[in-house]
Amino acid sequence: MRRLGHRHQLKQSVVKGMFGRLSIAVIVLVICTVSLLSTIKTTKQPFSRSEIDVDTLWGTAASGGWRPSSAPRSDWPPPPAETNGYLRVRCNGGLNQQRSAICNAVLAARIMNATLVLPELDANSFWHDDSGFHGVYDVDHFIKSLKYDVRIVESIPDIQKNGKTKKIKPFQMRPERDAPISWYTTDALKKMKEHGAIYLTPFSHRLAEEIDNPEYQRLRCRVNYHALRFKPHIMELSNSIVNRLRAQGRFMAIHLRFEMDMLAFAGCFDIFTPEEQKVLKKYRDENFAPKKLVYNERRAIGKCPLTPEEVGLILRAIGFDNSTRIYLAAGDLFGGERFMKPFRSLFPHLENHNTVDPTSELAKSTNGLVGSAVDYMVCLLSDIFMPTYDGPSNFANNLLGHRLYYGFRTNLQPDRKALAPIFIEREKGRTAGFEESIRSVMQNTNFGGPHKRVSPESFYTNSWPECFCQVEAANQADKCPPDNVLDILDSRLKTEGIDDSESLTSNSTD
Repeated sequence: MRRLGHRHQLKQSVVKGMFGRLSIAVIVLVICTVSLLSTIKTTKQPFSRSEIDVDTLWGTAASGGWRPSSAPRSDWPPPPAETNGYLRVRCNGGLNQQRSAICNAVLAARIMNATLVLPELDANSFWHDDSGFHGVYDVDHFIKSLKYDVRIVESIPDIQKNGKTKKIKPFQMRPERDAPISWYTTDALKKMKEHGAIYLTPFSHRLAEEIDNPEYQRLRCRVNYHALRFKPHIMELSNSIVNRLRAQGRFMAIHLRFEMDMLAFAGCFDIFTPEEQKVLKKYRDENFAPKKLVYNERRAIGKCPLTPEEVGLILRAIGFDNSTRIYLAAGDLFGGERFMKPFRSLFPHLENHNTVDPTSELAKSTNGLVGSAVDYMVCLLSDIFMPTYDGPSNFANNLLGHRLYYGFRTNLQPDRKALAPIFIEREKGRTAGFEESIRSVMQNTNFGGPHKRVSPESFYTNSWPECFCQVEAANQADKCPPDNVLDILDSRLKTEGIDDSESLTSNSTD
């Protein structure tokens, strides 16, 4: 980072500053060297192009006998007619962040034996979109799909007391990040019983992800992959785009996360012009906590989003040629065409939801959360998906998990930390063995098959093994539930004498 000098600065301070900058350079060099050596060490034999079969990547990954299954596998009583009160939440952030918050809200309601009020989607999110839950998701489907799990209403009903109609005022609470289940069964439940309702805001990452109860985790999967279905017009737009792309053959989708908010968050400024750096620094100061970030250090440990050119070079090294058709899911790329030109020269067949058919309603109807939802569905249905920055609360996280659940669909997940020293060496003019090194790193990544979840990988990125099963399982816990599991749950619902129609009609706002 550049430091402004002072004309009358003492010679001792100059020496001290030079020593500080030299120390940073040494640290970066050590990081790059160690990372590059570790990359080489993990390759047991010389890498050849044939070790990554591009034709195989266009199919699904090997399942190992596993298949998706989020139905209960143990005793799972239906929600009782009488609950402890109402749970209202405000889901902040972008599409992925809100989606995982909705999953957590349903689980929290189940844990607390509460009636869930249809979750609010933050209108002041990154998209500045006030579509709300009704504008993005199929509400009736959401409520019906979860009738065996929680009671859901669209708003808190009024109560009759002493012949008068009164409104229930929820008690507002702010859960700590990744709050444990115990907080919901003690502090939150106590206030719910006192006030009849609680309002949790904000509600992003407010329930611990790793829970030692597979049935609770499977409930999250039921919400995420079954109950949360986009509205019919979003599904139609998405299918229309996919059909147009499929008419010309197979295609890859890339989430090109080279946007202002992520670059500002990562602190990756130095490749931009002075004016662009001012914009990024201003955005960071206004939206993120103060933190000293040194570009060279961040870059060396893979904390910067891949540039469009780096994405293209990775694909070329793997073996994709310039006939590959690519759908780009991205907002406004920061730096514009200057950064896209090298990528476009490598892969000229690029599309997004505005270019597939710019004369139709597609281009007019894909803004804000709706546009993000369309991109989500196109990426989900693509033959190959590649995220370029899979950080927390990121669009790509849910997609990786959804594609795993959707039949082990192929994902290309670049290891930015392992790739960084390779790109840095290339920028210094040392290009010998460049493509072999890239392929070596990519060969050691997961292409979309079942694999153990290791921190910091999110449950929403990889719900194996809780939300998967085997017909012939060595471990009883992994055995698939009976085919008539829904009939069993339905029978239990009727046996308990619960009328699930109340959830669907109460306070309906058609």
